[in-house]
Amino acid sequence: SLDFWRLLYVLLKQIHGGRWTESDAIGAQIRFVKSALWYHGYDRPQLHRLPADGSAGSRELLLAFSWLLHRLGLVEQLLARNRVKTGDETSVCTCEDDLPDRQEGTAEAGPEDGLEGRVDVRYLQWLNGRLRFQWHSLHAQHQEQCKLLHKIHLFTSGSHVDQILGHFSVTETELVRQPENYKQLLQLLESETLQLEAFLEWKQLEPVYWQWMETVLDNMAEEGNMCESQDAHVEKRRLPEVTSCCPWADKLTGQMERLSRELMALQDQLHQLVTQRKAALWHKVAAREELQKEGFSATARKIQESVEAKLRGLASIHAAKKNKMHGSCRLVLRNKHPASKAGFGQPQVSKEPVSAVSAAEVIRELQMREASLQRELEQLREECRQRLDAIAEGLEGVICISP
Repeated sequence: SLDFWRLLYVLLKQIHGGRWTESDAIGAQIRFVKSALWYHGYDRPQLHRLPADGSAGSRELLLAFSWLLHRLGLVEQLLARNRVKTGDETSVCTCEDDLPDRQEGTAEAGPEDGLEGRVDVRYLQWLNGRLRFQWHSLHAQHQEQCKLLHKIHLFTSGSHVDQILGHFSVTETELVRQPENYKQLLQLLESETLQLEAFLEWKQLEPVYWQWMETVLDNMAEEGNMCESQDAHVEKRRLPEVTSCCPWADKLTGQMERLSRELMALQDQLHQLVTQRKAALWHKVAAREELQKEGFSATARKIQESVEAKLRGLASIHAAKKNKMHGSCRLVLRNKHPASKAGFGQPQVSKEPVSAVSAAEVIRELQMREASLQRELEQLREECRQRLDAIAEGLEGVICISP
């Protein structure tokens, strides 16, 4: 079990981009593994009840490891993270995130901490200013990196053997300048090759592993049922002893039975009252429909038209989501007139790869997303203005001046 805790600790540390050392205490490793599994959605109580010294729970750890393999694609994530990148890549993502759901979850959990009354607004403003400053610094560094990449790609244009690329990357340029560094790159490529070979072997044996895990799950389910039946038997056996030795148990049982009868009577009364209210409401609705049938049909027609318009908008959004771009792409410089330059005595091939993504296309997608968010922001601001105006109208003798 100790080896399994260490294995999960190392794997989850790599996924979360953290550093790990063998000198970390086993208690800290176990706490990290439990919190990381909880973060990813693995809330099996049997695992979180395991002792902090790592002395037990090998089968629970095996089950958690299998869950990570199936749910998170653990091996694929590790291969993607440890991949040797010889080209200049950037991450492209035009997908809509799930921040509203997470914000609702944090908003629900916030009042429990009791910190809302102790946080100074000026401290929040200072944090916001610091975040903006760091964001501007990061943006300036990214712009400088893009300028340097553009210079390297422009100066090495037409020098690459692959005419689809046409230019060197930073790694390739560094190897040209310092050829002795190729040994380190060769070692990294050999290590990646070994990992890929191990992954292919794992994919061949994976069905056998999952068949074995089915037997493990069956055994755990049988043992869980046996433990539950034993616990129930113990509880049934101990209940008469408790009632016989406690003189107030009979009185408490009688009070519980009396409360149960009263609750049943209240439930029947509530059911009858709801039935009567429903009948009266339907009678009023039928009378109103007869009197205002034409007005009601016009209102219903307007509502139906608005719903259809919203459905069309949702359909267009859903169709646009199918073409969303996400993932890592290699940066390749493309001139406006690719045939004007030559590489190795031949004109540059303007043929694009199958999965090529144009920067102009990404920019258009992001601009559309920005415009949509800007419209949503203006709508929310207008709603806030209306709410503030309604609140200000109820204040007598108070003059509100906007900043």
